Order: sequence, then C-alpha cells, then structure tokens
Amino acid sequence: MPPKKKTALKRKAVSELQSDNEATQSVSKKAKVSKDSPESPVATNGQPTNKVLPVNISFPPRIAGTVRLSTWNICSLASASKKGFKFYVEAEDPDVLVLTETKVNEVPVDPFLTSRFPHCTWAISSKKTYSGTAVLSKHKPLSVDTKLPGHPDPSSVKGRIVTVEFPGCYIIATYVTNAGQGLKTLNEKNTWNEHFTTYIRDLDKKKPVIWMGDLNVAPTAIDLANAKSNWNKTPGYTKDETEAFQNILNPPESAAGVGKFVDVWRQNHPEDKHYTYFSYRFNCRTKGLGWRLDMFVVSERLLEKVKMCEIRSEIYGASDHVPVVMEIESDIVTGS
Repeated sequence: MPPKKKTALKRKAVSELQSDNEATQSVSKKAKVSKDSPESPVATNGQPTNKVLPVNISFPPRIAGTVRLSTWNICSLASASKKGFKFYVEAEDPDVLVLTETKVNEVPVDPFLTSRFPHCTWAISSKKTYSGTAVLSKHKPLSVDTKLPGHPDPSSVKGRIVTVEFPGCYIIATYVTNAGQGLKTLNEKNTWNEHFTTYIRDLDKKKPVIWMGDLNVAPTAIDLANAKSNWNKTPGYTKDETEAFQNILNPPESAAGVGKFVDVWRQNHPEDKHYTYFSYRFNCRTKGLGWRLDMFVVSERLLEKVKMCEIRSEIYGASDHVPVVMEIESDIVTGS
C-alpha cells in the first residue's frame, strides 16, 4: 500500500519563554519568528538547533497495523500550551500520549485533549504546581493505577507514575524522582528504584510491559554530552542510578526467572549521540549539549513487535525536552 500523504500543520512561531525550572533564564517579551527550514543548522551531534517550534510541523503517517505512542516532558502544561503544545499533538496524533512534569493542580478541562483522548488519567502531586504525570489514550484501558506498591512514602510517589493495562501489555508512565542538586535526594531516588524494579518485574510476569516517560537517567556515557565531568556528581548520571537502570534491562544472575527489558531507541541507534533534554541555560540547544532522559523501555519479548522509535528532535521550544515516539503492532494495545 502506498504511503498516505503527509499531513502538515502551519502555525505562527511562538516566543521562547522562561522555563519553570530555569529561574536564571531571561525572558523575551517579543515573539521570535522561526526561521527553520530544511537547511536549518544542526549541532555537532546531528540534532537541529531551533529554539522555537517549527512553523510547519508534519510527520509520516503511522505504519499500517500499528499504534503510535508518544511521551513528552512538557515542563508545565500551562506554559507549554502557550508555546505550541497543541500544534505538536495535532500533527503527531498519537494513540497514547504520555505527558510528564505537567505541574497541574487539578484535572484539566480542555476540550482539545478530551475530544482526542476520551480516556485520560492524571496523576497529580501533593505539592502545588509540581511534577505530575498523565496518560491520555484513544483506547479504553482495562485498569488504571497511580501507585508504586511497597514504596514507604506514597505522598512522594503521587504524581510520578501511572500504570494502564491493555489487552496485550501494561504501559507504565513515569516522571522518575530526581536525585537532586548536589545529589541530596539520591537516597530517595534509590528507594524509588528499589521498589520500581520489583514492580516492573512483577508486572512483566503477568504480561509484557512498555515503560515510557522521563526516566531521569542517562543510561550510558553516550547519553549525555559531557559524561566525564558529570559522572557521580550530577543527578541522572551516577553509579547508583545507572546500575539500577541496567539491572532492569539485564537482571543479575541472582534474580532467577526475571525477564529482560530493552531500551528501544538505543537498540535501534547504537551509536547516535542524540538527546531529549537541552537546558535553556548556557546556549545548550545551539551547542548540542543535552541528555537523553526520555525513552521507551519494553519487555524483551515485545521488541519484535516494535516498528519504529524516534526522537522528535525538531519539536523544541514548547519545553526544554523534545518528544519521543514509538509505533508497535496495534493488537498489543487494542487486543485485535
């Protein structure tokens, strides 16, 4: 079957506003006009350097017989909505959209989202305007949960995890705990990792798992720009965090009967140094200085059903993260 004609959306370029977590970033009051084009400059790592969303957003149609999943750390729904968030969603048109760091204080009433995704779950933090994870789906899940079983501090987990069950899989959406400036909350991160590892392994024994979202870890040295200077000093790239992640992918021999998982994008792009997060500070986007924190991790037995996984590198400016998408055989979600 010949591919369908690409859909394209045109929009006015929007200004690059201050990120909620970049307190030192200056704010421009004037809208910036995007000059993105096919010849747009790229950084040394091969990713584009635009700082606002492109005027024209288009993607190839989904592969026949698949569903499209998208995950995006939007660094505040309210903020991202002013900077082109809806134009991306409309162009991508995912079947399941995971949003992390939503920073909402109550379930949003937004006809744009509810008309596209009739089945929405919003996990909201106990702290005001903090963290937040959402799963927005065109398909009705069999069950929904927003807890991390066994965690000793449920309030700290609230807003960081949503699990939805479909006929052929579980989808776990996470905005994983950060180890904190100066690694001051590394112990809390280790507690999360301990209980999350048990949780994902338990679910995997029932049916395959798709873990997606902001995992807040750079798994290896090629997943961040300055690995050597950040090692064991910067949250997201410490021995504790990287080992915990690797133990999920490849369980130790002592964990008998436990299934393996695969970092899908890295499996498909073993050498690329592409990132999903670029700080608004220090001109990181232009220099290509970033971290790969947002990803899809799937049960190993699901890998053959994955047909595509890509970083939407050009979708920058509505957030300091870019989305990641994956297409997988539709029966995994729909059951038929």
